[in-house]
Amino acid sequence: MDVNGAVADGFEPVREAFVRNFEVLGDRGAAVAVYRDGHKVVDLWGGAKDVDGTEPWQRGTAQIVRSATKGVATAVLLLLNQRGELDLDAPVGDYWPEFKAAGKERTRVWQLLAHRTGVPVLDRPLTPAEAADPDLGAAAVAAQAPVWEPGTDHGYHAQTYSWLTGELVRRITGRGIGEWIADEIAGPVGADFRLGVPYAEQARVGRVGRLDDPPVDPHGLRTRPKRAVSEAYADPASLTRRAFAAITPLPDENDPAYRAAALPASNGIATADGLARFYASLIGEVEGGTRLFMPETMELARAERSAGPDRVLVVNTRFGLGYMLHGAASPLLSPTSFGHPGRGGALGFADPDSGIAFGYVTNGFRKSVTADPRAQALVRAVRTAVR
Repeated sequence: MDVNGAVADGFEPVREAFVRNFEVLGDRGAAVAVYRDGHKVVDLWGGAKDVDGTEPWQRGTAQIVRSATKGVATAVLLLLNQRGELDLDAPVGDYWPEFKAAGKERTRVWQLLAHRTGVPVLDRPLTPAEAADPDLGAAAVAAQAPVWEPGTDHGYHAQTYSWLTGELVRRITGRGIGEWIADEIAGPVGADFRLGVPYAEQARVGRVGRLDDPPVDPHGLRTRPKRAVSEAYADPASLTRRAFAAITPLPDENDPAYRAAALPASNGIATADGLARFYASLIGEVEGGTRLFMPETMELARAERSAGPDRVLVVNTRFGLGYMLHGAASPLLSPTSFGHPGRGGALGFADPDSGIAFGYVTNGFRKSVTADPRAQALVRAVRTAVR
């Protein structure tokens, strides 16, 4: 396997782990980037641009990152709070009156970010075309009755997070969340991240697809889910299946129309460097860009707001305001880390104590939801490098 790019002295274990991901864990095409104290120390890519092709992955190859998009979408709302335009303790209905319907009138903005709103499902799922319409998506979650009393429990809002966050941003700013990210985050930071990629700009985006599970790796993360988790995903009536099926049928992630839509829960498109650079800007100055979060906003982001059994994922999860926190279900670098995985592959996070920001993207997705073995192998290598 030809691996391109470079690592700084001391980060050689990351290169070794990246190569091993191809040789042992079956990666088809991928990239990893790491920043430390705002400076790039790892920039690697290799394999094929398309999961089913042979054209080589280039430096600027981008991929859909699924739920790793949520970390960038969350930053929009926290930045609006930092600027005094959004009160995290206010009812969502103060900004979006229609959301008060069906017993959600006391739901707070921070509860929306911490997956405590109680609307991870839609009684009538949206088609991919309907999901791409922000008006239809917003109307659907506004009308939806919660499946638990808002604020009393937590469960991963896998798909509905798109319309919850997107509509709140639109009500406050008058702009679509994809436009806001481009103007206020990606541009100032210099992060190669897009939410809604025009047809004419999609040539550098690779085709993604499902990968078979690799042979058992005795040194890797246990990938076989617990029986209760498997049963939840198999049961069409479970909150787990219904949450992920809020868009039905599942969208074709290679469809240009889907990639052109702006779904902040699921269809951001990024390079590994774009994800890592974004997270570097949340914890400090980044070379050639600006810092996004003030220290107090960073602390808000990673302060635990939800923990314990997740009503949707059926494992113990930990969330700050929109960000997953380090734990058994989603291991990051250390207890100070915060970030977000993408189902089956991608991962982005920041670790304030070590100054590390990390991004991994791939064109091959697996069954894992919050902790892909390839990403975890790279995280372990980073941990070795910074000890």
